[in-house]
Amino acid sequence: MNPPSPSSGVHAELAVLGAGELVSDPELEAEFVESAHRILATLVRGGAALGWINPPSRDDVAELLGQVVAAVPAGDAALRVAYLDRRLVGLGYWLRYGRPTHRPHADLEKIAVDAAAHGRGVGRALTSALIADAREAGIEVLTLDARGDNAGALHLYRSLGFTKYGRLPDFVAFGERRYDKVFYMLDFRRQR
Repeated sequence: MNPPSPSSGVHAELAVLGAGELVSDPELEAEFVESAHRILATLVRGGAALGWINPPSRDDVAELLGQVVAAVPAGDAALRVAYLDRRLVGLGYWLRYGRPTHRPHADLEKIAVDAAAHGRGVGRALTSALIADAREAGIEVLTLDARGDNAGALHLYRSLGFTKYGRLPDFVAFGERRYDKVFYMLDFRRQR
């Protein structure tokens, strides 16, 4: 897929790019960490369940994304980014488990969509692309966990074939509030 191009229409076309496409466009690459930080920090500030209690710093986001991008060439990760009119509106990635006994498996770590782009199919497009990347990389089981109150994300994952395999009641602490941690998996071995 070619990098997204400007659109004069009211309904911009969604472009989902992989890490290689992202780094091949100097303009997009130069703005990526700043844009990703903006999305992640804003979502966390609003209470999104992305693994941080407080908004991550720009350096934290840069380090995390650098690790993911570095693991992509070896097939140990996949990164997908979504753009509307060359504006980053979402990102997601998976990482292969590091232990030798778990190498055929990967964990879908994050799917983050700018609140202004909710309802535009960004989360579905990112997750679908990451599923395809995992299948292509020979991943046998793609896992994820989510906060139990994230009904929209849980519905999306089920609609894409993930099945629940566990729940830890009141496991996630956010101030005085407690949430369940829910585990899902997509077993590609059953789909061959």
